[in-house]
Amino acid sequence: MVTSLVFNKQKCRVDEMDNEKQCRLAIVGIGLVGQRHADAIAQVKNAALVAIADQSEDGRAYAERLGVPYFECLSSLMDQAAPDGIILSTPTNLHAEQGLLCISRAIPVLVEKPLATSTDAARPLVEAAQKAQVPLLVGHHRRYNPIIQKAKEIILSGEIGDIRAVHATCWFYKPDHYFEEATWRKLKGAGPISVNLVHDVDLIRYLCGDIAVVQAHAAPSRRGFDNEDVAAAVFTLQNGAIGSITVSDSIVAPWSWEMTAREYPIYPMTSQSCYHIGGTHGSLSIPDLQLWSHKQERDWWTPMSATVAPRDSTDPLINQIEHFIRVIQGAEAPLVSGCEGFRSLQVIEAIQKAADTLHPVTIKKDWL
Repeated sequence: MVTSLVFNKQKCRVDEMDNEKQCRLAIVGIGLVGQRHADAIAQVKNAALVAIADQSEDGRAYAERLGVPYFECLSSLMDQAAPDGIILSTPTNLHAEQGLLCISRAIPVLVEKPLATSTDAARPLVEAAQKAQVPLLVGHHRRYNPIIQKAKEIILSGEIGDIRAVHATCWFYKPDHYFEEATWRKLKGAGPISVNLVHDVDLIRYLCGDIAVVQAHAAPSRRGFDNEDVAAAVFTLQNGAIGSITVSDSIVAPWSWEMTAREYPIYPMTSQSCYHIGGTHGSLSIPDLQLWSHKQERDWWTPMSATVAPRDSTDPLINQIEHFIRVIQGAEAPLVSGCEGFRSLQVIEAIQKAADTLHPVTIKKDWL
């Protein structure tokens, strides 16, 4: 259901008479992710960061450094700052409650991924946004990367034919201090399936289609934590294609989005790829965007060649903020709606359940 096209917040609306009108945005939760959103807002000319809510002294100090009004809670922020849109980059267990509060005030909201701790928690939020016709977006920012947009264009053009298989690799090594700095990362449910794999699952869904059935295995953490440190899943897409994905936060390797996409400079860059999509007329690797095909007969004895697709180079977080503003204005429908975030969360839950039970899990598409 498209909600953004019926929602018009007049004080943020940009028209021909006033194309410099700034959209008033607020951030709740100003940790590392929240700060990246603040940096992105600062680079969008028709956006203004008008408030920050955070319960830490670091958050207060950050707001003071930016000269932005600071609040300890979301309710006070909404009462006094009157933002046009709110970005929630708080812990996942707060997303549903805070998102519902935003919706109840008719304020469009961008919720960081994952949408909630579970689909049971996420469902009331998505339903409330649909009923109120208030935009709800989920921060799967990789969809806004020009690499992914170009890959989507190639697939939709039919250049690789019908998709028959897809594989994603998500391997990296998190050092011990990563877990010591936040001990919740050692707990069950905080392993790489839920923390990292949700990004990759969302891109597979976006590029290749919805997932119908999942089978999975996971291995216990060798560091003695309560969660997994390696997992793999095989799934069937609704279009009949087969997919596979592996994730680990204890493997030293160059094959992950972080190390191949050149999206965030804190990660060392490699020249590898992490996604491979195979079709009846060609195959595409991502993020290098190499398109492999036969120029003559489709025949495994016939030489193949690769071309590299050109694409823009822009910051996906900035692109996401620009899109959020256009959604608030009623000019665009959300690229990653609450329903989309819910469906990606469904797949993550299915992977976790399949790994626990060692039985296939069918993903229901009931109310969506």
